Amino acid sequence: MKNYHLIISTPEGNKFDGDAAMLTVRGSEGDLAILAGHIPFITAVKPCEGSIVFSDNTEKSIKIGGGILTVNSNVTTLLTSDFEFKD
Repeated sequence: MKNYHLIISTPEGNKFDGDAAMLTVRGSEGDLAILAGHIPFITAVKPCEGSIVFSDNTEKSIKIGGGILTVNSNVTTLLTSDFEFKD
């Protein structure tokens, strides 16, 4: 899979800033999987458990609070009230 730049930020600061191959979260209209080259958009994100697939194809589960996800050609940014790696 191709990679893209992913930033996950909480009020306490950036919790992740690096390359990812896929991010899965629950958007306001349902589950989302963000891959490299995804169409640009903005959506609300519900509190949920999701995952990040990293550039080496390893996967980690995540838990997030509600927030906003923005996807554009340069970077995908998740602004959330709470974030933690589950593993």
